[in-house]
Amino acid sequence: MIIYNVTVSVEESIKTDWLNWMKTEHIPEVMAAAVFTKAQINRVIVQGDSNNTFAITYTCPSMKDLHQYQVNFAAELQQKHLARYGDKAVAFRTIMEVIEEF
Repeated sequence: MIIYNVTVSVEESIKTDWLNWMKTEHIPEVMAAAVFTKAQINRVIVQGDSNNTFAITYTCPSMKDLHQYQVNFAAELQQKHLARYGDKAVAFRTIMEVIEEF
């Protein structure tokens, strides 16, 4: 199983709008690609942080599935995010492979 993690640092001035847009538009569009089996929004908790950093995790069965998303859907969806929020929501992405669950 592969976890595609998008960590986003969001300015306070757009936090409410950003969370709403992620829940009602962006994540549903990502899930409509029919690659991921699950999505989750998490708040990153760091002492002294503004509580405006979020980790959105998407789960898919394999690297092949993730690659399909990256080739066919990622650029357009990332561009929509950039066009709407610019540098007020800065993202970076990581990929993790689940080795074992307990």
